[in-house]
Amino acid sequence: MPSACLIKVRGVVQGVGFRPFVYRVARELHLCGWVLNGEQGVEIHLEGPEPALEEFQRLLTTGAPPASRITAVEVQGADVLGLQEFVIKASERNERPTVRISPDLPVCDNCLRELKDSTNRRFEYPYINCTHCGPRYTVILALPYDRPNTTMKAWPFDEYCDREYHDPANRRFHAQPNACWECGPQLALWDASGAQIETQDPVAEAARRIALGEVGAVKGLGGFHLAVDAANADAVALLRERKRRVEKPFAVMVPDIATAAQLCEVDALARQALLSRQRPIVLLPKRDNTFIADAVAPGQRDLGLFLPYTPLHHLLFAAGEFRALVMTSANLSEEPIAIDNHEAVHRLAEVADFFLVHNREILLRCDDSVVRPAAGRVRQVRRSRGFVPEPVQLHKEVPPVLAAGGELKNTICLARGPFAFLSQHVGDLENAESFDFFEEAVEHLSKVLEIEPSIIAHDLHPDYFSTKWALAQEGVRRIGVQHHHAHIASCMAENHLDEKVIGIALDGTGYGTDGHIWGGEVLLADYSGFERAAHLAYVPMPGGAAAIREPWRMAVSYLAQTFGPALFEQGIPFVGELGWRRAATTLQMMDRRLNSPLTSSCGRLFDAVAALVGMRTTVNYEAQAAMELESAARRAPPGAGAYPLALERSDGCWQIGAGPLFDAIAGDLRRAAPVGIISRRFHNALVAIFVCVARSVRDESALNRVCLSGGTFQNAYLLDNMIRGLEHEGFEVFTHAEVPAGDGGLSLGQAMIAAHAAAP
Repeated sequence: MPSACLIKVRGVVQGVGFRPFVYRVARELHLCGWVLNGEQGVEIHLEGPEPALEEFQRLLTTGAPPASRITAVEVQGADVLGLQEFVIKASERNERPTVRISPDLPVCDNCLRELKDSTNRRFEYPYINCTHCGPRYTVILALPYDRPNTTMKAWPFDEYCDREYHDPANRRFHAQPNACWECGPQLALWDASGAQIETQDPVAEAARRIALGEVGAVKGLGGFHLAVDAANADAVALLRERKRRVEKPFAVMVPDIATAAQLCEVDALARQALLSRQRPIVLLPKRDNTFIADAVAPGQRDLGLFLPYTPLHHLLFAAGEFRALVMTSANLSEEPIAIDNHEAVHRLAEVADFFLVHNREILLRCDDSVVRPAAGRVRQVRRSRGFVPEPVQLHKEVPPVLAAGGELKNTICLARGPFAFLSQHVGDLENAESFDFFEEAVEHLSKVLEIEPSIIAHDLHPDYFSTKWALAQEGVRRIGVQHHHAHIASCMAENHLDEKVIGIALDGTGYGTDGHIWGGEVLLADYSGFERAAHLAYVPMPGGAAAIREPWRMAVSYLAQTFGPALFEQGIPFVGELGWRRAATTLQMMDRRLNSPLTSSCGRLFDAVAALVGMRTTVNYEAQAAMELESAARRAPPGAGAYPLALERSDGCWQIGAGPLFDAIAGDLRRAAPVGIISRRFHNALVAIFVCVARSVRDESALNRVCLSGGTFQNAYLLDNMIRGLEHEGFEVFTHAEVPAGDGGLSLGQAMIAAHAAAP
C-alpha cells in the first residue's frame, strides 16, 4: 500500500530552482503528487512506497540547489489521493507569508559556459540566467515569485524559452527571468545626452571607450556603476573630479582570482569571500607596486576588490583591453545610486561620457555589499546586494516591528516572528533624494514581506530624518532607542544573547541621554535597558560639526585639556604649523563655550591623533583619519608598546582621560618617532584601557560576556587586538559578522529593543 505525506519547506526556497529540483527527485523515485510555491514556502504532497518517501526526505536537504537556504522542514501524514503523476502546481496565496525571498545571484558556471559558446543561441547574451542565477530581489514586485510578479512580465517567452521553462529536465525549468536574444531585454549604448550611439556591438564599443580613458555608466543588477580603467591614472582622476569624490577609495572589479592575488594578499578567507555567491566587495591588504593607479585608494592599506557577477561584466572584460575596472556607484557623492535609464542621464550627464543601458526595469536600487576579513571571520561593512533580503535568524519571536535606523549608513529593519529583515544600504540621509530612497525601501520591504508594523523604533536624536519620519507615522506605537544601546542590542541579537552583557560601543557620534554626543561607551545592557558604566571623558568639539570635517579642531581640544595654555610651549610641530592665531581662537571658542558641544566620541579621539601626528588635519569623507591611522599602525613593526590613559571614578561611572596619552604622543613627536609607531601605540592604548575597564566592570557586576559594536570596530587591527586582550582576561567576547558593526546594523538593535518594550 502506498503512503502519503505533506512536506512544508521554509527558507530561501523560491526563485532558486527548488520546485524543479523537487520535481526531478520525485520523478526519479517514481513518486506521485505535486509541488507548489505557497506563501509559507514550498509545499510538497507525495504518494508512494515508504522507503521512497524516506529517501526523498533525505535528498531534499542533502541535494538542494546551491542558492537555496532551508531553515525548516515540516513533515506530516496525508491522505492517499491515488495520484498518477508528479506535477508542479500553480502558486497559491495565504494570509501571512513567511517565505524568504532570494537575493540577486551571480551568473552560474553553466550560464557562463553558454555565454562563451559561439554555437549556443545565448552566445554573448548579457542577460542569460537560469534557476541558479540572475536577478531576484531587485525585480520582484510581489510574492509569490512567479514571472507576472516580476519586472520580467513585460517579455513573453518565445517558443524556445517557453519549451525550456516547461521542461522538467531543463536547467531553466520554471526559471522566472528566463530570456534570450529573441524575447528578452536588450542592450543599447547612449551618449551623454541620452541619444543612441549606432553600433553593432554595444559591449565592444563600451569596452573600447573605457580603454581609451572615458568614463562609462553601466547598468547592472541593482543600479548603475561608473566604470573606468583602474590602471589609467588620468581616467581615475577624471572620475574623481566629475563625481566630486576627492579621496574616498574606489572599489575595483577584477576578472578572476589570479588578478586579485596580483593586487592584494588573498588568503583562504579572502578567497572564500570573493567567490561567495554574494560576490561582495572585499577589503584586502594591497600589494606594493601593482598596475593599479595610486589614486584608486590613496592613503589606504586596503583595496576593495570584487569579481564579475553579471554576464555583462564578463563580456566587458572579454572585450576590453584592461585588466581591472574601477566600478563605483553611479551617483554624485552622498546621493542614491541611479537605477532608471533616463534618471541616470539626467543626473550623470556631466559625469559619464556614455551609458551602457538595458530596457529591463530595476525595481529597487541595491548597492554592492562590502565585507572585510578580520579576526578570523568575514565581517559585514555594508550589507546590501547579494545578502538582502535574507533575514537575520532571531533567538525568539517578536511582534511586527519597523526600525528606522540612524542618519548615517542607514538601513531599516522589519522584524516579525523569528526573523529580522534588514534593508539594503540606504546611505546617509542628508538630502531629498536619500529621503525618497528611505521611504521607497520602507514601502517595498513592507509590501513584499507583507508586514504591517504595530511598533516603530527610532533614534533619540530629534533632528535625524529617520526620527522625524518615525514620529510622523500615525496609528502605531513609537519607541525611541539610544544609539549605543541599539549597537549593543544588535550584537546581542546577531549572537542570540538574551541576558545582560558588558557592551563596548565605540563610534563617531550618537545622541546621549544627557544631550551630549557619545561614542566611547561601556554599557551594562540588555534589551530592556542599559546603564552607563564607563566612557571616554568629555571634551569640547570646537565648531560643532566642523570638527568632524576638520580634525585639527579636536587635536587643539585634547591638547588644551592636557596642557592648558602651556600647549604653545610644548614644541609640538602640529601647533606651530597650525598657527598661533587659529589655535588661540579655538581655545577662546571653547573657553566661552561657543558652538563647542561636549563629546565622548572615540571617532573624534582618532581624528585628534591623526591631526596631531600631521597625517590629516582635514578629511574628505567619514572616518578618513581613522582609516589612515589604522593603515599606519598595520604597517608598523610589532612590539611598539602602548601609551597610558587615565581611569577615574566619578558619579558611579568610570571615566577614561586622554591627558597621559597626548602627553606621551607629544614626547614622541619631539623625538621624531615614526607615525606608524605612534599610531600602533595609540591603538594598543585603546585596547589596554578598555580591557582594564571591562575587568573593573566585571568585578562590580559579575558579568563576563562582552559585546563589541560601533563603527570603530570595523578597524581590523583594533578589533583583532581587543578580542585577544579580552579573551586573555577570560571574557566571552561577541562581535559582528552577519550585520555591520557600524550604523548599518543599528536598525536591528532598535527593532529588538522596541520589540522587548512592547512585550506583555
